[in-house]
Amino acid sequence: MLILQNLTAVQLEPARVQSGVDIAVEGSLIHEVGRGLVAQYPQAQVREMQGRLVMPGIVCAHNHFYSGLARGIMATIQPCPDFISTLKNLWWRLDRALDEESLYLSGLICSLEAIKSGCTAVIDHHASPNFVAGSLNTLRRGFMQAGLRGITCYETTERNGGAAELQAGVAENVAFARQVDATKAQGDEPYLVEAMIGAHAPFTVSSPGMELLREAVQSTGRGLHIHVAEDRYDVSHGHDVHGQDLIERLASHGLINARTLVAHGLYLSDADIQILNAQDAFLVHNPRSNMNNHVGYNAKLAAYRNLALGTDGIGADMFEELKFAYFKHRDAGGSLWPDSFARFLFNGNTILERSFGARFGKLEAGHKADLTICDYDSPTPLVAQNIGGHLAFGMGSNSVHSVMVDGRLVYENRCFPFDVASIYAAARQAAAALWQRMDELDRSGAAP
Repeated sequence: MLILQNLTAVQLEPARVQSGVDIAVEGSLIHEVGRGLVAQYPQAQVREMQGRLVMPGIVCAHNHFYSGLARGIMATIQPCPDFISTLKNLWWRLDRALDEESLYLSGLICSLEAIKSGCTAVIDHHASPNFVAGSLNTLRRGFMQAGLRGITCYETTERNGGAAELQAGVAENVAFARQVDATKAQGDEPYLVEAMIGAHAPFTVSSPGMELLREAVQSTGRGLHIHVAEDRYDVSHGHDVHGQDLIERLASHGLINARTLVAHGLYLSDADIQILNAQDAFLVHNPRSNMNNHVGYNAKLAAYRNLALGTDGIGADMFEELKFAYFKHRDAGGSLWPDSFARFLFNGNTILERSFGARFGKLEAGHKADLTICDYDSPTPLVAQNIGGHLAFGMGSNSVHSVMVDGRLVYENRCFPFDVASIYAAARQAAAALWQRMDELDRSGAAP
């Protein structure tokens, strides 16, 4: 048993602040929360917290770990006057240039930086068209080495290779889900990484592709993870080619349920939102990415039953993401206050519960010991009623002191338990080679 002694327990939903308490951790679970636990369990290991804030783990609900080596990219990027050209000129070139080594290092770096930012779990959405089979297990290796919890999937699409590419993407999703099932059944390593069934977006998946995705969802028991209405083009394409709203189309193929994650959703109709709400599905809001891609603003956040926050590949600093989400909402004339955005941040834990079949997000006995530990010396009272305000106007990822995942301290006193300098050095070399391959793909005449 491990006891975190003398801490300030901060829970986002329901909001709660308790000072001077201890948390006892047994295995992967919280065993007890209360005062004087060191005396009750004299044989336990003890970590003195010195009043630090301890929160249930922070979840990034939509990310792209394949983009980890894109920071400061120096490949030749043609002008991108709109969202589709940004996809073609940047992201669809980068994902095609990934190989096993660059993907592994990209995923590992993203895992490390997520932990440093206070995340205990990341829900990933992956694409590497020239390295499909085995790509999700490569990402899993990075999650496991860093000690980060996660969910990943392959971005099924027909944009590069038609039906063959589609089938390969579905096959990778199904194979990885079955691998997860087998690994979980063996029980010889921590159960940290789960699977979803991924798809890029409705405008790059045909009706036969939707049927393959439906079969994959049903056969694996996993949910769909897909971008929808990130740009108006997706909506126009759906109306023009399929004669349906986007969620209506997905639902007609049996792809909307309580395990479905829809990313972005900027231009969903009211009828589409009603379908998501009725099926208890999740929308993941990615404000910084939407701003960066100049695709617009989702003005209907308050209409969703289930809303979580993600970054869409812009790191995994969820403190920063919450601030942007709140300030952009206020700038757009929105009526929500910081407490709503604290709840959206908490909601990532509900997604984990639905995938892992365990309890997350509360500092209570029986919940997973996924914890974010912060240094935060507040100049004003910190109470249940103003946690959201402290997140929006005070706390940041620079507050993160330690991170616990599945009962294990994977990051303690701002240090990992293994050398990371060599990993970053290898990543820099892999990034330079990746950027060169992006330009070589263009010179070879390969399709954008």
